Amino acid sequence: MKTIHQYYVYILASKIRGTLYIGMTNDLQRRVYEHKTGIIKGFTQKYGVNKLMCFETFQYVNDAIDREKQ
Repeated sequence: MKTIHQYYVYILASKIRGTLYIGMTNDLQRRVYEHKTGIIKGFTQKYGVNKLMCFETFQYVNDAIDREKQ
């Protein structure tokens, strides 16, 4: 049986009209949790970017990467 993978491109914001962050992951729930709790040091922790605004789902990783770069 072939496994179908899902990849997500997501946009986080610090607040309305605030700082935005665009990312890509294969586990959206885990990744948003990491941003919200600040357990991963970096841009989103520094600027308080932790509110999920929207996301798109992709079957192929290359499609997700291309979309993230747009």
